[in-house]
Amino acid sequence: MNNSHTFRIGLVVNPFAGLGGSVALKGSDGAETAAKALALGATPKAPERVKQALRVILPYQAHVTFITGAGNLGADILESMGFSYEIAYEASQEATTAADTRALAEHIGATKSVDILLFAGGDGTARDICAVYPLEQPVLGIPAGVKIHSGVYAISPTAAGKVLEQMLSGQLTTVTQADVMDIDEDAFRQGTVRARRYGEMLVPAELRYVQAVKMGGKESDELVLADIAADVIEGMDDNTLYVMGSGSTVAAIMDDLGLDNTLLGVDVVVQQQLVASDVTAKQLEQLIQQHNGPVQLVITVIGGQGHIFGRGNQQLSPKVIRLIGKDNIHVVASKAKLQALGQRPLVVDTGEPELDAELAGLMRVTTGYHDEVFVRVEGVH
Repeated sequence: MNNSHTFRIGLVVNPFAGLGGSVALKGSDGAETAAKALALGATPKAPERVKQALRVILPYQAHVTFITGAGNLGADILESMGFSYEIAYEASQEATTAADTRALAEHIGATKSVDILLFAGGDGTARDICAVYPLEQPVLGIPAGVKIHSGVYAISPTAAGKVLEQMLSGQLTTVTQADVMDIDEDAFRQGTVRARRYGEMLVPAELRYVQAVKMGGKESDELVLADIAADVIEGMDDNTLYVMGSGSTVAAIMDDLGLDNTLLGVDVVVQQQLVASDVTAKQLEQLIQQHNGPVQLVITVIGGQGHIFGRGNQQLSPKVIRLIGKDNIHVVASKAKLQALGQRPLVVDTGEPELDAELAGLMRVTTGYHDEVFVRVEGVH
């Protein structure tokens, strides 16, 4: 991993997750149940399971910072393992509750400063996270509870660590929506399983290549571009101004919209209508500042070195990029194009090192219809 970017991981630990299993309570939801489990001699399982996951990424220790809660919400574990961390929340009492889980997750989610939120617990913990954490921000669960029905958990603590390792080493990491499930513990203790879906969260998934047609041919390229275009157009909002960057992938989106496109320039679209063609940086600044609503930038990977800024799209000046904002940059590219980079990161060369550093990190890239991957972005050196 390159030293220029510190990978930031949110960490939420439910210290009482899994307590009820060893003493046959079939769950640990609620303070009373946790207290009963402790009285029966149960010992916390979550801390050791978190350590199992984090041992996998110890080689990347110098490049990782955690955002977590004080004490047994996460800081104690990180301190014992030598990881760097920042405290985002402190519980008012030592015996933490579901309210503390939610408060910590909410604090982390509100900052939008982490690459992924890691949490340890069971289905009850997943429900708490789902209730407060932004849907568009990725999460990953370390299984530590009695009940694990939700699809947001890795199959084991070590597997969770390996997913993090994959992201840290710059490998493509597909993201997908997964269901948050839970059952009624009281009914479960009576022998009845009542499962219910409580929502969904965005999680990393094993990278899958769907080869419906032979890869590399013109037919395959056209299908991939059509899928990317369909995904982008489906998400277009009438109140948003879309800055459409240069390149053939963006051109395919414009073609599907039935709009003229400047292949080596930048166009502007509002309400799926072309409002400006082949604009300059100054014209873009004026259009963005005059628009009464949100703005999004749709760009693709330009050139053989993986540049998204600084090669063929200098109209996207530092001022334009800052006016749009990092969260409103929508990168589109085929998996074949990304794979051809050979695990090299995408590159930003805006001309301002400070802005390059702000844009560095993990960025979601649309690679098909409802198909995205995480790709590492770095500034020039």
